[in-house]
Amino acid sequence: MKELAEHLSTGIVSRLQPERRVDLPSLCDALELPDSYDDPNLSKRQYIKSRLVKLSKNPNLVRRVADKFIRQFPVSAGNEDTFLIEEVIWSDLDFPTISKKLRREIAEGLEGLKIPVDDDGLLEAVSRLWILESPTERGIRMSGFEITSNSLRQQIQQNTIWKPGGWSVLKFFKTLGSLECSNKRFARLIESLASSEVCPEESSQRSFVQAVNRVLSRYGLELAETDSIDGYPAFTLQSAGTGATGRPKNLIFASFNKPDLRFRDAVNNDIEIVSHADKVLVYDRPIPDTGLRWKDLQGWWAETNGYEINTAKKSLYKRLLASLPDNSPPQKHLFRTFYKHFGEAVPKLPALLPEVWLHYDPQTVAKRGRSALLRQRMDFLILVSSSTRIVIEVDGMHHYSDMTTGRADSEAYAKMAAADRDLRLCGYDVYRFGANELRECDSGEKLLGKFFDDLFAKYNIE
Repeated sequence: MKELAEHLSTGIVSRLQPERRVDLPSLCDALELPDSYDDPNLSKRQYIKSRLVKLSKNPNLVRRVADKFIRQFPVSAGNEDTFLIEEVIWSDLDFPTISKKLRREIAEGLEGLKIPVDDDGLLEAVSRLWILESPTERGIRMSGFEITSNSLRQQIQQNTIWKPGGWSVLKFFKTLGSLECSNKRFARLIESLASSEVCPEESSQRSFVQAVNRVLSRYGLELAETDSIDGYPAFTLQSAGTGATGRPKNLIFASFNKPDLRFRDAVNNDIEIVSHADKVLVYDRPIPDTGLRWKDLQGWWAETNGYEINTAKKSLYKRLLASLPDNSPPQKHLFRTFYKHFGEAVPKLPALLPEVWLHYDPQTVAKRGRSALLRQRMDFLILVSSSTRIVIEVDGMHHYSDMTTGRADSEAYAKMAAADRDLRLCGYDVYRFGANELRECDSGEKLLGKFFDDLFAKYNIE
């Protein structure tokens, strides 16, 4: 965190110092820097430094400010500070290791591949990951003037891969610096090269992915088709075999107890709530390839209840919070912290759905006996995409002990472990918290804030 704070401070001073002194307070506020007394006698640099002095003492805030800085001053605009900040953040992620040897093998596996490449798309994609030109060169080019330089952008233009006389893929990788960069940056490069932005024909995309996967498969990795953008497949580099199959058809969630359901039309999979409709929610709209965002859920809630959108936002939040069990304050704390932490960014983020039914059996567990389905309900579910599903569980004593005696219960723990295995084999990603971790205090909020930041960074959610 110290390294991140240092790069962030250097970047903020560098980006804000050229601005007008009168604008600095609002610019610092936009980055969420800690407040400081605005002494008019302070120089621009001194004022910025006064806002930065408290930053390093709050790791959770450092990460939030870093995320805002990255969005406001992207790599594509020639911001080297942003590149360094991203590298620190991405190097700290729990992300599949892509060794230098593997990177070289991928380059070798792509040599001789003859596919059409959109030159402008390639430059645009790579410019989001590496500094291709200085801000001055970029400004001149954006103004429509010709410029002659030895910038990386012009080198790539002159030596485009997969063109006669162009660079080899390994030379391209070396020149970019992609053999030494963080695992996530290299993964994003490969994902970009597989995109329709770079390969404008679907057959070219699939030829590229097939060539890369021949190498990745030996290391337990793959470029998996996880999304669709403008009718073209989109691919994500991930551990092989991850991701759920099929598409969600019904979401039964936010229930106070086991719902009374029946199929109104079994052919069309139409579900009807027989009684106590106010005790359970059923989202039966198609889940987009980009997952279920909070704004999608808000729109559905507003339309279903005839609310205007601001009323729907508040009403839905209260309804979801109320569905969490009163005897589990840690679950409520996790839910509140998620929406508090992301604030105004929440509408575009995946929704955190509480009390989601995974299995539904009209019979009770006692009646079903040995064949009863384990873990019928999940504490929280996040649908990142149509195939990427994240389960978050908060473990109280009943997960590992006998509720009557309070003693450790190996059978209860075994059932929990078996249910986890089943979920993972079905493609769900499971994350667990111990209830004691989530006490309603500053440390609990910091833990959750960092977890959700790292989680969304891992799944490329911005």
